[in-house]
Amino acid sequence: MRRPLSNPFAFPRWAVWSAAAVVAGLLVVAALGRSRPPDPIRIGVLHSLTGTMAVSEAPLVDAVQLAVDEINAEGGVLGRPLAMVVADGRSDERVFAAEAERLIVDEKVSALFACWTSACRKAVKPVVERHRHLMFYPVQYEGLEQSPNILYAGAAPNQQIVPGVRWAMEQFGPRIYLVGSDYIFPLIANLIIRDLSAANGGEIVGERYVPLGTQDFAEVAADIQSKKPDVVLNTLNGDSNAGFFAALEKAGLADAPLVSFSVAEVEIGAWGGARLTHHYGIWNYFQSLPGEANRVFVANFKSRFGADRVTSDPMEAAHIAVHLWAQAAQEGGSPDPDRVNSATLLRQTLSGPSGTVAVDPSTRHLWKMVRVGRVRPDGQFEQVAAAGAPLRPAPWPLYRVREDWQLLVDRLSAGGAP
Repeated sequence: MRRPLSNPFAFPRWAVWSAAAVVAGLLVVAALGRSRPPDPIRIGVLHSLTGTMAVSEAPLVDAVQLAVDEINAEGGVLGRPLAMVVADGRSDERVFAAEAERLIVDEKVSALFACWTSACRKAVKPVVERHRHLMFYPVQYEGLEQSPNILYAGAAPNQQIVPGVRWAMEQFGPRIYLVGSDYIFPLIANLIIRDLSAANGGEIVGERYVPLGTQDFAEVAADIQSKKPDVVLNTLNGDSNAGFFAALEKAGLADAPLVSFSVAEVEIGAWGGARLTHHYGIWNYFQSLPGEANRVFVANFKSRFGADRVTSDPMEAAHIAVHLWAQAAQEGGSPDPDRVNSATLLRQTLSGPSGTVAVDPSTRHLWKMVRVGRVRPDGQFEQVAAAGAPLRPAPWPLYRVREDWQLLVDRLSAGGAP
């Protein structure tokens, strides 16, 4: 009996099983591909975690972290989460420059959120510019700078130094004593103050500069005591303020009018600035400000980092800088520094804890409110004066031409006399 012919179009059973296995494998691979999370966008955070500036700068890292948490909770940027790469500048401008280079070249970060002192900013600036990268700078400063690769989120001189000096002279009198750290910010700031004093019938009765980290201020306090100024204007940075405040108190000057330009809530608490009963700060933000946006910001920060923690102006600026960058990257469709650093970034605005802030495209600084606060016994500020509306930034004061300002900066940077 003849066996029936096999179907020439039928697959052998082993082939069917093999095909099924291949299909199943492809489905597993596809499923795994779909479940794999997208690669994070890396951002560099470069601040002093050690050294004389650590008390001021380390909290800015936390402020950036809070913004990253908020953005990630909303789905990230372009569907990708943000990841921080944190580096310690160690309160040393040379370390800041080297770490900026490493973060850009080796860590491939998409943006830098960096620096407090102007010395460190000026050390990082050529690194950022050479790589056509993008940095966000969160602290008030002396102005006289505008880089195509930096977004200045802190106050320009007309948003802090200039109105602060005018308020102090009107409030306390024309006889001014200047004390500051010996580097570019206090030197330029006090040059502007001397100009304002001269233009308004004031007198500089004393002027002292000390290296960053100095703690012995007995001689400075004695000089202030002997010259009896109407007001002391303080441009010290870092933990030198601890020694200065202690020396004033020891010399019986705890109730002398003092206006500090680089001392906010964090520093007041750390260095005892509330022991001075007529102590004032000029900032764009205070933790004590009313409003829902600030209430949420403060509550979220305390929930994330501790109920005893405080917020400050530089922290708020660091926080909103991350949100401004994220908005620009989302709108521009890419986290690439060149793509973000375009008209997209320069048209950003947002409503933050200090109110509405907007990027001024002609200067790359932010429109900001000016506020004067008196230090309370609890280390917070009680606002005693404020501008009626956000001020347009003017990083180059208009009473000199820009070329003359640049010559002054170059001379001071080379170690010349102020």
